[in-house]
Amino acid sequence: MYRNHTKVIKIGNRKIGGGNPVLIQSMTNTKTEDVEATTAQILELEAAGCDIIRSTVPTMEAARALGEIKKNIHIPIVADIHFDYRMAIAAIEHGADKIRINPGNIGSEEKVQAVVDKAKEYGIPIRVGVNSGSLEKHLIKKYGKVTAEGLVESALDKVAMIEKMGYDNLVVSIKSSDVMMCVKAHELLAPKCAYPLHVGITEAGTVYSGNIKSAIGLGIILNQGIGDTIRVSLTGNPVNEIATAKLILKTLHLKQGGVEVVSCPTCGRTNIDLIALAGEVEKMVAEFDHLNIKVAVMGCAVNGPGEAREADIGIAGGIGEGLLIKKGNVVRKVPEEQLLSVLREELANWKDTSAE
Repeated sequence: MYRNHTKVIKIGNRKIGGGNPVLIQSMTNTKTEDVEATTAQILELEAAGCDIIRSTVPTMEAARALGEIKKNIHIPIVADIHFDYRMAIAAIEHGADKIRINPGNIGSEEKVQAVVDKAKEYGIPIRVGVNSGSLEKHLIKKYGKVTAEGLVESALDKVAMIEKMGYDNLVVSIKSSDVMMCVKAHELLAPKCAYPLHVGITEAGTVYSGNIKSAIGLGIILNQGIGDTIRVSLTGNPVNEIATAKLILKTLHLKQGGVEVVSCPTCGRTNIDLIALAGEVEKMVAEFDHLNIKVAVMGCAVNGPGEAREADIGIAGGIGEGLLIKKGNVVRKVPEEQLLSVLREELANWKDTSAE
């Protein structure tokens, strides 16, 4: 499998590649210069389960802010650089744990060399990023349009450039908003690249469309053993990205821990407001991320116990009352209005034996 054989790269206090767990990234949408707001958002992302955070560094003030931000956060911070190589150098000097650059828009090779030399001095990795929206004109001309082959050629050219400069502390990313182009590009790149890959569907859209595109694209790519870090790119609060990323990884059995909620789609036998109840359960279980169990929320007391058999614990609704279920067996009846509180109490006292 590809991810088991990529080079191990250290980013702050985390390691990726070489079979290490796939880590979740996100990006702040605050002004990095606003230390208080950026720090607050990163702490919120940490609490949601973010492993690595990226912040844009468009100004010297933003570069200097990284040092202050790092004093109060607990995950590695990546400086996102566009166009100005001086921002990359300043970000490194002020504590960035990794920098993300596209050597194609940094300018001359001399400027790229200056960034590489500074990264080498501080021992931090460079993420070489290629995006379908910024593919070089000569590659568009060569392939007739933006293609997966062009993205791969661009990425490998830039990797080769930095390797010739004497540096191999690299992470590579190739992103496209076209899901299947992105999939094909990763399938072409993985056998040719010894470095960890950061995977994402760029400009995926709103929570609704972005979640669907990301689940399909990341699911196909990750399931082939490709990808060492991921980002679900959504328009809106970046905290929303983390829950989706965690669920994608859990669904593919690439991440353990956290409560998985399953619920029935409702039908004419449903006698409670299952939609609202399932939503409340999904919010509530976030408090129990240390558990590694499955919780079922069923709307029918007739079929609920059987349908919840594969879950560790579940609740099923009836008329004015519901059932508490463990491993498919009814434990007791519960008044409808107490279903959520009873489930919370059970989870609070749950002994997780999944690792035993």
